[in-house]
Amino acid sequence: MIPQLDRVYVIELCSGELRRWRFLGPGHRESVWWRDEETGRTFSEASLMYVWEIVAEA
Repeated sequence: MIPQLDRVYVIELCSGELRRWRFLGPGHRESVWWRDEETGRTFSEASLMYVWEIVAEA
């Protein structure tokens, strides 16, 4: 699944935990950005230290 800008997706972490992340799109230096809808934290894919996958659009 290719994420679309400003849409929320259900993400499954390698631990099996499900999260809701909003796709913010590419930023500078080709980083791809997301925001965790529960915590409000914004992060780039490059900063993630665990395996995850998009399960569905929320």
